[in-house]
Amino acid sequence: MDITNLLKLMVERGISDIHFKADAPPAVRVHGKLVQAGNIQKLAAADIQKLANEILGREQAKQFEALDELDFAYSLPGVSRFRVNIYRQRGTIGLSLRVVPLKTRSFEELNLPVKSMARLAQESRGLILFAGVTGAGKTTSMNSFVHYLNENLPYRIVTVEDPVEFFHQDIQSSIVQREVGRDTRSFAAALKHVLRQDPDVVVIGEMRDTETMHAALVAAETGHLVLSTIHTMDAAQTVDRIVDSFPAHQANQIRQQVSYVLKGVVAQRLVIAKDGHGRYPATEILISNSIVRRHISEGKKAELIKTMEAGEYYGMHTFDQDLLRLLSEGRIDEKEVLENATNPEDIQLKIRGAGGLPTP
Repeated sequence: MDITNLLKLMVERGISDIHFKADAPPAVRVHGKLVQAGNIQKLAAADIQKLANEILGREQAKQFEALDELDFAYSLPGVSRFRVNIYRQRGTIGLSLRVVPLKTRSFEELNLPVKSMARLAQESRGLILFAGVTGAGKTTSMNSFVHYLNENLPYRIVTVEDPVEFFHQDIQSSIVQREVGRDTRSFAAALKHVLRQDPDVVVIGEMRDTETMHAALVAAETGHLVLSTIHTMDAAQTVDRIVDSFPAHQANQIRQQVSYVLKGVVAQRLVIAKDGHGRYPATEILISNSIVRRHISEGKKAELIKTMEAGEYYGMHTFDQDLLRLLSEGRIDEKEVLENATNPEDIQLKIRGAGGLPTP
């Protein structure tokens, strides 16, 4: 099997992920749904090893041998970049590859809320988080945000990523991209020294642990704009996730710290288009103001959600509000709304109260 032709086909067919394991045909994810590639025969362990050898560099192969699992990026010139995870399962090698587009897309191209994103981009300090489950597109959205800053502002931007997925060329900004395992030993090591590198903006690929979260909060407190992704379901849970990552006796201090530095949360879920071709991001936007800061500091999650619901003037909305918007625009169907809603019962009542499925 030729890996180059296979990856080209993957991009052409709109496949976002492809998974290889021994004694099974590849499994692919199309528009969020996993499908077995029945037109390709089962792959033996030797086939998977051969694929791995084609994409692993010498140093990466050594790291994999030592660690038994590895994340890295693989580029196919003129086609795409791929985020790769290689691991062992049942004594054989497994591979998972995700497409990373060569071109960073704009807010409009990604169907993101342009006014809200542009408003957040006006912040010159503090913490902005991009939240969502695995595969929700949060890294793509964060890089679109970085691209917007690069196009519009003369910033020095330093990123720490594992691995580097999107390449950014200097436009208005000067961008330094550091990869964990290649340019630095760890997120924590890079963030320990990043403030000595004169950044205006610090981009952290992912807030995975308490040490990284602490470094992000400190950088935001010292007058820098910090961007990162976080694995959470929604904006309110994002605040709780950060606070709960620290020891219980520090909870009040961290909550106060978060209320002070957090400028916004962009949470998203990818929902399937009504025609079955492609997906749209349903978003939840939290933008800090005095009321939001008070609710965060006091731990009032329900009030925080109500503030988002009533915060259209500030550029805020909840997932359920955005799903209803996508439904009213005829982009998704009622089933998709109910499957992705935070409060499906409330959504159903609102749809019925509006006379059923809105006309596109």
